[in-house]
Amino acid sequence: MLGGIWIGFFLVIDGCGAPGEPVPPAPPVAVAISDLTAHQAGDGVQLTFTMPGRSITGDRLLSTPAVEVLRGAAKPDGSPDLKSLRVVDTIPGALAEKYFVGDKLQFTDPLTPEETKAQWGKLVIYAVRTRLSQKRTSANSNIISLRIFPVPGRVASVEARVSEPAIELSWAAVNHTSAGDPLTLAAHYNIYRAELGSDLVDLANHDVSQLNLNGKLQLLASQPKESYSDKSFEFGKTYAYVVRSVLDRDGVGLESADSSPAIVTPRDVFPPAVPQAISAAVVPGETDNAPVVDLSWSINVEPDFAGYRVYRSEQPDTKGQLLTQELLPTPAYRDTSVQAAHRYWYVVTAVDRAGNESAPSPPALVEIAQPLQ
Repeated sequence: MLGGIWIGFFLVIDGCGAPGEPVPPAPPVAVAISDLTAHQAGDGVQLTFTMPGRSITGDRLLSTPAVEVLRGAAKPDGSPDLKSLRVVDTIPGALAEKYFVGDKLQFTDPLTPEETKAQWGKLVIYAVRTRLSQKRTSANSNIISLRIFPVPGRVASVEARVSEPAIELSWAAVNHTSAGDPLTLAAHYNIYRAELGSDLVDLANHDVSQLNLNGKLQLLASQPKESYSDKSFEFGKTYAYVVRSVLDRDGVGLESADSSPAIVTPRDVFPPAVPQAISAAVVPGETDNAPVVDLSWSINVEPDFAGYRVYRSEQPDTKGQLLTQELLPTPAYRDTSVQAAHRYWYVVTAVDRAGNESAPSPPALVEIAQPLQ
């Protein structure tokens, strides 16, 4: 019996088994994206959506998931063919931040000019999904359908010239599609501008091809002409200008790819207008032997006007001595340092806030008479 008892005991222990290995927690799966939108942007389709912040169990995501972009076709009846969806692009989670515009991710799925030509008017469908592990992805987003058309060719380059009232832009006309076919409709142009911070200025100076203006461009105008005057700039700031050629099709403007950006930092090197209508009169001073000269002239109206300088010479055709150490805010000056029996030529200049000084005004001549004995 004792042996049987021991045998039974060991049988019971053996039946319990050894403790199993710890099971790792299942990797999180993000909730499906539900606000995908899409539109054709040049030879490509721009997708915009909100990245998920929580898992399907409601937990906050601790890392940014990768994004998979799926493209497919429509059935003959125009409904989405979900079986045709294939992954065509992947955005690693570590790189997702560079595609954010505001609180949404914006990514362009590139198409070749030959693809847009071959797809003329056909429906293409898109979806996106996210992945936090190799084992499982999120569910697909909402499905977006759109028709693809050839777009106009890109503007090759934009010339920029700074004048005092405007930054003048010009470019060559576009008369072909991105695939090189002649345009059947007249193109017009959308002009965009972005103000660059110091970090982007440094990048533009180093390698303008690496300049990412995603989300920074603002539409200035849409017009048929191949030139534009930007009068809303400020001196000292740096701007990037981009022009896109546009075709209107079924009420939708199909834009080309961006032109190469024109980078401009306008500097105020433009002096004010020359003061005009200088008038000089000799009037009695505090004593009969101390005449003074009163000067006046027409007012300058520049918005950046800072003041005037008055010069005096005893020789014609020379600017002479500066009489005003401080800028005069008003178009008038009284010279109390003249001497009897002398001739004086006066000129006036205008100065702006950038320190630019105009050319001298036409001279005003006065003669101080010898006082009567």
